[in-house]
Amino acid sequence: MMNLNQLEHLLALDDTRHFAKAADKVHLSQPAFSRSIQALERQTNLILFERKSGEIRPTPAGQFLIDRARQLILEARAVQRDIHLYQRGEVGELAFGVGPFPCATLARSVIENIRNAYPKVALQTEIASPAELLAMLVREEIEFFVADTGDIGTVPFLQIEPLMRQYGHLYARCGHPLAKGTHTFEQAWEYGIASVKLPDPLKAGLGQLLQQSNRNLPQLALECDDVNLLHQLAVNTNTVVASTDLAAKPWIDKQQLVMLDIIDFPKLFSNISIVSLGNRVRSPVASYATAQFKQAVI
Repeated sequence: MMNLNQLEHLLALDDTRHFAKAADKVHLSQPAFSRSIQALERQTNLILFERKSGEIRPTPAGQFLIDRARQLILEARAVQRDIHLYQRGEVGELAFGVGPFPCATLARSVIENIRNAYPKVALQTEIASPAELLAMLVREEIEFFVADTGDIGTVPFLQIEPLMRQYGHLYARCGHPLAKGTHTFEQAWEYGIASVKLPDPLKAGLGQLLQQSNRNLPQLALECDDVNLLHQLAVNTNTVVASTDLAAKPWIDKQQLVMLDIIDFPKLFSNISIVSLGNRVRSPVASYATAQFKQAVI
């Protein structure tokens, strides 16, 4: 009968595609690790990995077991974690993530409220793209994240709670040559556009506006997930920044940026959601934090 250790060995080999590296990852000697994989193949009566010309890759049967193993390992860790939370009744730290725009618009007030309510809890906040945050969540480096989920498909083990929609436009400094009148996206592009890191499908859409081939995705003047830096750049140069209305509002209020009237710019928005692993008991501070994010958008 297979056990969780064997499944962890299976995942280690899939992650590294190298027996020595996988053995080191799970703190086993290479012979012991190889015996574990061989035992798993005997128990399942399946060939789980192909070993050809020095390349190691899962067979279809192996990939099937790997996918199931990832869910089982996540659930097993969840049980261990939930027992720990039940025994302590509290946690000493909270790690969560935020995407660029919720970081600029929601995170500060939420973090302030957490610090006031849980002054002894150590906070770790990761600011990254949704794809990077999702990878951290699956590795259980963070408990949840708040970000744009437009490019996150349906994943069985995820819980996605819609939070808000932030609409986006192009912005430039008040004295910018495009600050008055109506213009085309191609005219704005000539000044260079700065944005958070964009997924390839969205870049392809921009390429269509510029009548470029999808094979040659348009290159932005700056891709950066620091929204404050993007706005500062637009204030001090002729660079045009793609931002959400909520993130740009403080700069608009200070009359440092203006929304450009781009006649052919599509209606863009960011679907902000709270994302966590499903079927989990949240720690008290995590429950409080997610509640604060929900309160911040009311």
